[in-house]
Amino acid sequence: MNKVKRLFAGALALCMAGSMMTACGDSDEDTSSASTGSSSDSTESAGEDVTSISGDSTAKYVIYCWNDEFKSRFEDYYWDNRDEDLWDGVEVEWVTNTNDDNYYQTKLDEALSTQADDEMKIDMFLVEADYALKYVNTDAALDVKNDIGLTDDDLANQYTYTQDVMTDSSGVLRGVSWQATPGLFLYNTEYAEQVLGTSDPDEVQEYVKDWDTFTETAALFAEQGIAMVSGFDDTYRCFSNNVSSPWVDDDGNITIDPQISAWVEQTKTYTDAGYNNQTSLWDDAWVAGQKIDGGVFGYFFSTWGIPFTLLPNTLETSTDDGGEEAVGNGGYGLWKACTGPQEYFWGGTWLCGCATSDNVEITKDIMYKMTCDTEIMKQITTVEQDYTNNKEAIQELIDDGYTNDFLGGQDHLSLLTEAAENVDLSNKLSAYDQGCNEQFQSAMKDYFLGNSTYEEAIETFKTNISSVYSTLNTDTIE
Repeated sequence: MNKVKRLFAGALALCMAGSMMTACGDSDEDTSSASTGSSSDSTESAGEDVTSISGDSTAKYVIYCWNDEFKSRFEDYYWDNRDEDLWDGVEVEWVTNTNDDNYYQTKLDEALSTQADDEMKIDMFLVEADYALKYVNTDAALDVKNDIGLTDDDLANQYTYTQDVMTDSSGVLRGVSWQATPGLFLYNTEYAEQVLGTSDPDEVQEYVKDWDTFTETAALFAEQGIAMVSGFDDTYRCFSNNVSSPWVDDDGNITIDPQISAWVEQTKTYTDAGYNNQTSLWDDAWVAGQKIDGGVFGYFFSTWGIPFTLLPNTLETSTDDGGEEAVGNGGYGLWKACTGPQEYFWGGTWLCGCATSDNVEITKDIMYKMTCDTEIMKQITTVEQDYTNNKEAIQELIDDGYTNDFLGGQDHLSLLTEAAENVDLSNKLSAYDQGCNEQFQSAMKDYFLGNSTYEEAIETFKTNISSVYSTLNTDTIE
């Protein structure tokens, strides 16, 4: 620990250099108080002053996050299983900063840079895949094995790619996740029956088994006024997570991988041919397409997208208005899943032990219970529909006959398991992925809509990405 602390200040300079990034897909801000009796909240949002945290550092366990997803898992599945002796006299302090406008990373970087002097130390912070390397390739996060104490046996059931995301250039694992996020193609069964004459997942898969076939099928749906996908961004993660090289190489050069170029070509074709509804990710029209009569055949979602996004969006009466998550309420039970044309993953949240933490034994307890304990992992998947990062837990559920009511009684865990095993992230990630992905997608929209040429859109991307990462070389972009 002493060595880590000595290196910490210098390492955080690297983190601060990359702080101008925005998070993809998650902009939720948590304003609720923790439900456990020994926790408190320190919630911040863009534009507000930082809430100070002071007092006896060992009496507070401080967690930095951007929404309440992990907090709810912590309270519902960890708290009653915690080692109570470790928590004697210790309270949880949640510091929650919205992801909007880069705010979470900015505030985390500010806090990490002052840890050597602060009385109250951060004990755990959360990261996403698109910027994980920014923290992994420094000493900001503890070594999961040598510093925190988890063993190879403890970690044996986790999917390889989830560890690859958090492994530094020296092979040190610096974070773990309770979830794996392989993706599938989720489709509207009523439209499938109308156009294809079947909604059986195996049969529908034959219509979307590769991109050429997917496009041919899109033409069939277009003939009946149904978009194959909603908008510009829907297929993006299928391509971006199958690249052969990262956005940024070791010398700071930005390059556009052939898979990214393939997404541009396909999306332009789909936009011109009417195979999409020209929506953007998360906008109102994109959400509206998820109603069972929304005019869109399917969406690409990873595991979190089913319970957190598609399910609530397809309900006719929301749960806030008294609606039930049950057959008869909108599209509940009328969606199914198949593999789609290309295996991919999207998203995920990783837990990092902070290098200056003085509650490392608690961190070990959290990490073990929340990412290695098979029974807890099974509970999370069963109750939350979250695909947990534990092969044994998932296989036991499959063997016990798991089905998903929202997906009409389908066992989609088997499909997800196959996808998760095949995710390969070797030489595909950089610390700048989030900014590059978002700025590139944004710059291409005028091209898709016919408001600019491709070359003009590329120049827009160069300008915008340089404003986010001023040290990167854009001359290599073609």
